[in-house]
Amino acid sequence: MELEIVTVSLISLGILVTMLSFGVPLPYCFGGALMNMVFLGGATMKGTMVWGFTQLANPVLLCIPLFVFAGTLMSESGIAASLLRFVNIFVGRIRGGLGVVAAMSCAIIGAISGSGLTGVAAKGPILIPEMAAKGYPRGYATALVANSSILGLLIPPSVTMIIYGWVTDTSILACFLATLGPGLLITALFCLVNLVMVRRFPLALEPSKPAQETVREGVALTSRALPALIMPLIILGGIYGGVMTPTEAAAVAVIYALPVGFLVYKGLTFQSFLMAAKNSATAVRAIMIMIVFSLMLSQIFVMEDVPQALVKGVFTITENRVLLLILINFLLFFVGMIVNDVTSIILLGPLLLPLMQAIGVSPVQFAAIMGVNTALGGVTPPYASILYLGMRIGKVEFSEVIKLAMILIIFGYVPVVFLPSLWPNLSLFFPGLFGY
Repeated sequence: MELEIVTVSLISLGILVTMLSFGVPLPYCFGGALMNMVFLGGATMKGTMVWGFTQLANPVLLCIPLFVFAGTLMSESGIAASLLRFVNIFVGRIRGGLGVVAAMSCAIIGAISGSGLTGVAAKGPILIPEMAAKGYPRGYATALVANSSILGLLIPPSVTMIIYGWVTDTSILACFLATLGPGLLITALFCLVNLVMVRRFPLALEPSKPAQETVREGVALTSRALPALIMPLIILGGIYGGVMTPTEAAAVAVIYALPVGFLVYKGLTFQSFLMAAKNSATAVRAIMIMIVFSLMLSQIFVMEDVPQALVKGVFTITENRVLLLILINFLLFFVGMIVNDVTSIILLGPLLLPLMQAIGVSPVQFAAIMGVNTALGGVTPPYASILYLGMRIGKVEFSEVIKLAMILIIFGYVPVVFLPSLWPNLSLFFPGLFGY
C-alpha cells in the first residue's frame, strides 16, 4: 500500500510539473494533481482547502510582500544606480571590472530585496547598456546580469528561505545564514569566470586618473552611496542582532526606502510609487496563489503518510548516504528547471525532509541544499524566468544569450551545487556562529 501511495504521489507531481511547463493556469495545475490523489490514491480533501487558506494568516508570511515591495521601491528609487557607481570605484578600471561590478552589485541587491527578479529589474536597465558601450557583447552582459541576479535567492534575506523555514518549522534566521556561504562562493566564482571570459572581448577601459582625483571621486561616491549601503546593514543587522524579526525588518526596509527614494535619490515620484505598489501586488498575488495550492497538495501528502513511505521506499533502493544526496540534488535541480523555486520548496521541502533527517542531514543544511538547487532553475530553461526577464531588458534573442549563460552556470554555479551536501560546513558555519 505504501509503495502504491508513493507511486500515485509521484504521478501527481508529474501531472503538476507537466501542466506547469505547458503554461496551464496554476489552479488547474494543482487541481489536476489533487484530483489524481483523490481518484487514484483514495485521498480525501475534507477540510484541506480551508486549512490551506488559514495558513496564509501566519505572520511570518507578511514579510514576503514587504520584502517584495521594498525591492521594487529600491528598483525605482535610484538606490540601485548609486550602488553601481559605488562598487565601480574599486574595480571599474580593471579589465573585466564592470562584469565584476555586475556580480557584486547583484549580491548587494540580494541583501536588500530577497528576490532574483528584482536584481534583473533594478540592475539590467543600467548595467547591460553600460557594458555594451564598453565593448561587452550584449548577450554576455545579459547572461552575466541574469545569472548574478539569482544571488538574490541566496544572499539573505531570501524570500525562498522564508518559505522553507515556514513550511519545515525551521528558524528563518538559520535558513538565511545557511545559504550565505554558498551565495558568497558563487559570487566569487562568477567574478573569476568573468575575468577569464572577457579576455577575448575588445573592451574599452576607463583611463587612469591621478590618485588625488580618484580619492576625491571615491569620497564623493561613497557619501552618495551611504544611504543605500545603510539599508542592508539595517535589515541584516536588525535580524542577526535579534533586534527585529524578519517581518519587522521587512517593514523597516519599506519605511526606510520611502524617504531615501523620494528625498535623497529622488528617483521615486508619486506615479512611480503607485506603479511599484501595483507591480509588487501582482508579484505577491502569484506567490500567494502558489503557496495556498502547494500547501493543499502538501497537506494531502502528509495525511497519506507519503513522506514516511518515501523514506522506506528509497531505503529499499540504497542506503548509501552520498548516493542518496547526489540523487536528491539531481531531483531538486530537475524540478527547479520546470517549476519556480517557491513551488519546489513548498512541495518537496516537507516531502523530502524526513528522508534527509534519516540520513543525518539537518533541516538547516537541507535549507542550503534546496536553496542552491532551486535557485538555479531561474536561469535554466525551460522555466528560466530570471533569464527570460533579462533577455527582455537586454533586448537580445535566446540564441545570443544561452551559450554564454551556460558557460557561467557550468563554471560558476555548478561547482557549488553539490558542496552543501558533501561539505556541510559550507552551509552550517554561519548558522553555527549564531548557535544554530
